Amino acid sequence: MATTMPLDAGQGRRDSSSAPPWAESARRQRRAYAALDLGTNNCRLLIARPARQGFYVVDAFSRIVRLGEGLIQSGKLSEAAQDRAVEALKICADKLRRRDVHIARNVATEACRRATNGAAFIERVYAETGIALDVITSAEEARLAVLGCQTLIEPGTEQALVFDIGGGSTELILVDLCPRGLVDIKAWTSVPWGVVSLAETEPLHFDSTEARLEAYARKKQRVMDHLSGFAASIASQLRPGLQMLGTSGTITTLASLHLGLPSYDRRQVDGCWVPHGSMRDISSMLASKSPADRARVPCIGTERADLVVAGCAILEAILDAWPGEKLRVADRGIREGILRTLMGRDGYHV
Repeated sequence: MATTMPLDAGQGRRDSSSAPPWAESARRQRRAYAALDLGTNNCRLLIARPARQGFYVVDAFSRIVRLGEGLIQSGKLSEAAQDRAVEALKICADKLRRRDVHIARNVATEACRRATNGAAFIERVYAETGIALDVITSAEEARLAVLGCQTLIEPGTEQALVFDIGGGSTELILVDLCPRGLVDIKAWTSVPWGVVSLAETEPLHFDSTEARLEAYARKKQRVMDHLSGFAASIASQLRPGLQMLGTSGTITTLASLHLGLPSYDRRQVDGCWVPHGSMRDISSMLASKSPADRARVPCIGTERADLVVAGCAILEAILDAWPGEKLRVADRGIREGILRTLMGRDGYHV
């Protein structure tokens, strides 16, 4: 498991050996913690301070950088993709400095794990931004995703299947709910398909609805081929009332469409329940449209128009493997898991 490290861009722990007790207490209350997640598709930053039974966000940043664009064909991070990511990370570094962050953890996931030039990119990021990226394993990625959204597992639920649809991979984690809200990871897997990698297996434009839906079916089958082994391995462990809990841009976008929102609203989306049937109907609708038509759908836009269908295919493959009535939507994940870990180590109950 990767270790937590202080930010390298001029921040870190301060010496408080000479401070009086009241000053130390006040200083602790003002501490800002940061979690940065550089994924295959997005660069996301969350800066927060501890609060009673949780934390409150003081700054955030999110940008689609498509770091893994073309990776499945070349095996490398392209120069253009690296440039986009570095520019986003420079903004993050500036926010970290201005917010006087006490300690941060900065992680990178599937794109940097898979790319042959991933290590060189990590060195470039440090040289140009001062941010030291920690390339975490898929096991650590799964653990942090669960930690970040486990509070959305319903009280009284015995078991949940948590899944995180990323840009380069999808993590699925079977957990049992333990006393005092703790969870026990019983099994997990990382499927090597995310919205970027799966989208690149097919052309982005087709002339007919029929051709688009055929390509969509092929995408879904690719995911099913990887899910089938995991589904069979955990079948004997499943209990009645399994809760489905999904986190990702795909899940939150489809939930927004289900709710009929004109634009994205985290307050309405995070924690909401969506019937499986509604997720399937929306997925089929989006898969049948051209990228231009999808871009005009509320909450989609041009940035997601060519990737959302791959996310829909992954989601439908998961729903096929574990049929049910509804799933809960989480607009939280790795970053929140990091923050809970960092704050917990300093004695906060988050």
